[in-house]
Amino acid sequence: MKEQLIERLIRYAKIDTQSDFASTTTPSTMKQFDLLNILKDELAEIGLTDITLDEYGYLFATLPANTDKDNVPTLGFLAHVDSTPDFSGTNVNPQRIDNYDGGDIQLNEQLVMSTSYFPNLKNYIGQTLITTDGTTLLGADDKAGIAEIVTAMEYLVQHPEIKHGKIRVAFTPDEEIGRGPHKFDVKAFDAQYAYTLDGGPLGELQYESFNAAGVKVTTRGTSVHPGSAKNKMVNATTMAIKFQNEMPVDEVPEKTEGYEGFIHLMSFNGHIEEATLTYIIRDHDREKFEAKKAHFIESAKKIKAKFGEDAITVEIEDQYYNMKEKIEPVMEIVDIAKDAMIKLGITPIIEPVRGGTDGSQLSYMGLPTPNIFAGGENMHGKFEYVSAETMEKATEVILEIIQAFEVRA
Repeated sequence: MKEQLIERLIRYAKIDTQSDFASTTTPSTMKQFDLLNILKDELAEIGLTDITLDEYGYLFATLPANTDKDNVPTLGFLAHVDSTPDFSGTNVNPQRIDNYDGGDIQLNEQLVMSTSYFPNLKNYIGQTLITTDGTTLLGADDKAGIAEIVTAMEYLVQHPEIKHGKIRVAFTPDEEIGRGPHKFDVKAFDAQYAYTLDGGPLGELQYESFNAAGVKVTTRGTSVHPGSAKNKMVNATTMAIKFQNEMPVDEVPEKTEGYEGFIHLMSFNGHIEEATLTYIIRDHDREKFEAKKAHFIESAKKIKAKFGEDAITVEIEDQYYNMKEKIEPVMEIVDIAKDAMIKLGITPIIEPVRGGTDGSQLSYMGLPTPNIFAGGENMHGKFEYVSAETMEKATEVILEIIQAFEVRA
């Protein structure tokens, strides 16, 4: 199983599937179909049925039930095909390190992944690591999850003695830009519960996520020759700076952890006539989330009071909500995953997601979907890596969850 997982991850990782915040299509990039089409053929080859790939990049497949019990819930397992646009995903060249010795890893002639900066590396001594070559991300987020799901389904096909209910598989686009489930057909997927394989290190089990919103702020000024600009020029860039200075200095990603929310300035572009700032707002607490959004409106009012009503616009779009509200009424699905990990000798790490998964939106669409570890570390950058042994454990967790639902029915 380990070698199958490594082969699949490396093969998938080499396919450029980055999504694009600026795109208005679904999927946001057509190159995501490069992997989706490969997966479609692969799912057919291993024996899955009812395989569909729609125009929006949602790939569904079925492993039919082989149990005599008729009350086993239909389970779904999901992973996303896109990789983040935060760092290059072109020409990914994965590196394999067998029997990792616990030392610094030379990614290329110029770049070292040091244990002093990344102490978690010490958790993987003796294991097989897949790393980048230091020039791109790896894409284990979430191609490790894809490899784990495909490998688990193949194992069940090859071992019909393992009884299970109907299993649905979904590989989806655009998770990294917050749009993963936007056109996901929950009714057609037809699962009672689902799990995303989109977490990090061994043992992660998550059923709480941020409430999330994206914000675009636009300031508008008036350009006048600087030699005669007194009392005439209105500089949109300095106006935007004034707006940013209204934001709380300690509620930023680099100063928060756990259940602490943040306001994150993602980009700032501008000139005298117009400037734009883009933000993301995140908070686990709904009231604090709403208060952060309200702060943007109040900050804009200060700018308008000084520069005029048309000087600034603030566009706020909610992206997803804390899935805890929808999962707590069916906490048995979390408990089953927790028990599966314990049975396999894995210590469950139940912590809130400091981010979002497709499960955040899917849970509000009627499909309760907690998140399970897929194994990646240092995701979204050149120091990304994953342990093959952790991927193997994730695959075993999938199999154990499936069997537990059949036994409990």
